[in-house]
Amino acid sequence: MNFTNTLVKGKLVKRYKRFFADIEVNNKIVTAHCPNTGSMKGLLDQGNDVWISPQNDPSRKLKFTLEIIKVKKRLVGVNTHRANRIVQHGLENKLIEEFKNIKNIKPEFKFSSDTRFDFLCDKNLVEVKNVTLIREDDVAEFPDAVTERGAKHLKMLINSIKKGYKPYVLFLTQIQGINNFRIAKDIDPNYFKDYIIAKKAGVKFLAYRCSLNSKQIKIEKKIKIIDAK
Repeated sequence: MNFTNTLVKGKLVKRYKRFFADIEVNNKIVTAHCPNTGSMKGLLDQGNDVWISPQNDPSRKLKFTLEIIKVKKRLVGVNTHRANRIVQHGLENKLIEEFKNIKNIKPEFKFSSDTRFDFLCDKNLVEVKNVTLIREDDVAEFPDAVTERGAKHLKMLINSIKKGYKPYVLFLTQIQGINNFRIAKDIDPNYFKDYIIAKKAGVKFLAYRCSLNSKQIKIEKKIKIIDAK
């Protein structure tokens, strides 16, 4: 997935009211939209290098969007609105080995009256979870806060098996160079319990990391899912 506009580098000043981030660019402060509803745990130290995308829409009040933060010498993609576009690019370009032979990709598949999944790929249901949390040097984790919505998705994915679907959760790890992933059991023990139940029921879990730079983000390689502490 290529960025439409060249990203602008700056320094993080602060994130506030969830959707706002002040960024220092060339000794001036600009306010960028922060398209991430999570806690962004571990990412928000003042002075972190960040990259923001200019927005040309005249109807937008905020003329920049926060895209990437550098933490522990790794670039981390924080724009959750881009996660499905990155995965769709990966599906279309055969970058996800489990789905190399699929013929049909349907985004935003309506599974029930109150549930949509991110993709239907032939008979495979794919729910995407964006991962930005680094807990140890080479371990990424999800979630970074309690996620009732994530637990609901796991239960619905279990139900989908009875209807003949093959359900997957894809942890899209937008963290440069990371090699391991695990569930953050201490942050959301209920999600971890539902994860174990779903795994035993037949839901498949995948973790793929991305390569990131100021021009593009794309799926790079599959990484190992390790046991939670």
